[in-house]
Amino acid sequence: MTEDVNSAAVAPEVTRGRNFSVAGKVVIVTGGGQGIGREYAREFAAAGAIPVVVDVNAEGVERVAGEIAAAGGVALAAPADVSDPDEVERLVATVVEEHGRVDVLINNAAIFSSLKMRRFDQIPYEEWQRVMKVNVDGCYLMARAVLPSMLEAGWGRIVNIMSGAVPLGVPNYLHYVTSKSALIGMSNALARELGGDGITVNAVQPGGTFTEIERETVTPEGKERVIANQCIHREGVPMDLVGLLVFLATEASGFITGQTIACDGGYTHSS
Repeated sequence: MTEDVNSAAVAPEVTRGRNFSVAGKVVIVTGGGQGIGREYAREFAAAGAIPVVVDVNAEGVERVAGEIAAAGGVALAAPADVSDPDEVERLVATVVEEHGRVDVLINNAAIFSSLKMRRFDQIPYEEWQRVMKVNVDGCYLMARAVLPSMLEAGWGRIVNIMSGAVPLGVPNYLHYVTSKSALIGMSNALARELGGDGITVNAVQPGGTFTEIERETVTPEGKERVIANQCIHREGVPMDLVGLLVFLATEASGFITGQTIACDGGYTHSS
């Protein structure tokens, strides 16, 4: 049941025609040096935003920032390890010094493609720890670092990229699945903590998304099984996710927070 409310009395003023725009927004994209993150950064730039391309791979961030500049956009290349608190603080300080603020954080950096499928008791503990440090600690550290800028502005958007492997309970990737499931709880709790400060926090759940990054564990037969189980029978590509992320970075999404939104061609269904 819904109740009609005089929206003019409860909703903030939104400039008509600009509520779907990210023009001029400073958007940090972690894991932006390759794969899906590369496409996020490029498309945010094409939409008029200023992406900060973050990746542990310095060569990758320079390449992506160069691609954006060649296309007429503006980007900041920022090599950093998101699991290192000191590097994260220096990164955000540099962004604020360069651009004055951080409007949007896309927590995309994660260890996945390099992982080998193993039964959980065969996963080396050091590998487990590294996955948790990057995939979970990295999101926490980045959110903590950008918070002062967002609080000062009274506005911000945080989007945590989780995975369709979580609801499917994909076996032999227990560290990855566990780390991505943590982002659901993190997003829900942060949404409660920050909603009164004009900051929204959501999680996006991609499905099987194929990029230039090769993965030994993905076979042609496995890819066909994924596609067959989707409602939309084609392979997912990074561009399929861009529209949702850009929307979540705008004024138009300001009443959406604490949500996990699947973008997987209908592979999974929420009740």
